[in-house]
Amino acid sequence: MLLEKDILNSISNIKDPDLGVSLSELDAIDKIEISEDTVQIKLKLVQPIYWVVNRINDLLIAELRKLDSKVKFEILITEQPFNTQDREVLPGVKNLIAVSSGKGGVGKSSIASNIAAALSKKGARVGIIDADIYGPSQPTMFGLKNAQMESVKMPDGKVKARPSTKYGIQIASMGFLMKQSDAAIVRGPMLAGYFSMLFEQIVWGNLDFLIFDLPPGTGDIQLTLTQKIPLTGAVTVTTPQEIALADVRRSIAMFNKVNVENIGIIENMSWFSPVGHDEKYYIFGKDGGKMISEETNVELLGQVPLSIQMREGNDGGMPEVLRDEDSEQSKELLSITDKIVSKVRNINYEKSKTPEVEINI
Repeated sequence: MLLEKDILNSISNIKDPDLGVSLSELDAIDKIEISEDTVQIKLKLVQPIYWVVNRINDLLIAELRKLDSKVKFEILITEQPFNTQDREVLPGVKNLIAVSSGKGGVGKSSIASNIAAALSKKGARVGIIDADIYGPSQPTMFGLKNAQMESVKMPDGKVKARPSTKYGIQIASMGFLMKQSDAAIVRGPMLAGYFSMLFEQIVWGNLDFLIFDLPPGTGDIQLTLTQKIPLTGAVTVTTPQEIALADVRRSIAMFNKVNVENIGIIENMSWFSPVGHDEKYYIFGKDGGKMISEETNVELLGQVPLSIQMREGNDGGMPEVLRDEDSEQSKELLSITDKIVSKVRNINYEKSKTPEVEINI
């Protein structure tokens, strides 16, 4: 029969693929239970774990098989405790991600909807807030043009709303409160109030991720978000041409100024290839995202090509990663989402290492 110390010696130095830190250093090995023909190992890893579970499992099994090729090994992986209940807003949401763009027309809402869908495909509980009060796009992106949010009376007597749901993703948008032809004529404090309503008066419940699809620029909505919400990090979307990059610099600088982690840059509409052809046509210029990444030292997460099918999916209410996961755009978007999750895990790990300081006066 295997001994616990032999099992510990075998797996302690295995490194978390995202964090590059050993299971021993992470204090991730929770329990080892040994019977005659079965060994059960319980791990607790930094959240979110959906993307790393299979990789960790394979690494452990490969090492454990060196000890014994006949014993049945069971690896049970759960999340390390991650307390969000002390928050005044969104206490049930673990990771809060802003999707931003310095400039309009770069396909930010399309990217945001696909990130949300890619996260959900892995089993994560996901919501998305359409924070573009003037031009809400997510009702169209998810085929919910005529949807409304259901009202619900809370135990304290207050009336709140539940987000609409599509493809297992929770969605809240000003578009659900307005007719498609209505114009949102608001500014300043009133604009910030409408935005705040989407997270303060909506029952979001427990989520792994809440995505904020922000309006372009660095105005009232962005400032309200960074003041009221403890963002995990921000992703910035751009197209390759210089006129878009100038505004990306401002967006990245704003998040730096308010101490929000810049997770990365996504270059959209990077090139166009006709169906059945390998030629790439750089309609909006080439490698602008790469250039701004090198300039700002913010990672370029990926480059998403133009496609008629993705545009049709956007208009028809079907995110590309759900429409065709084998398309060139889907593969890139899924890869981008993997990188975002890896970055989020690193951010959460660094937070877990930082002790809370309590000052008594």
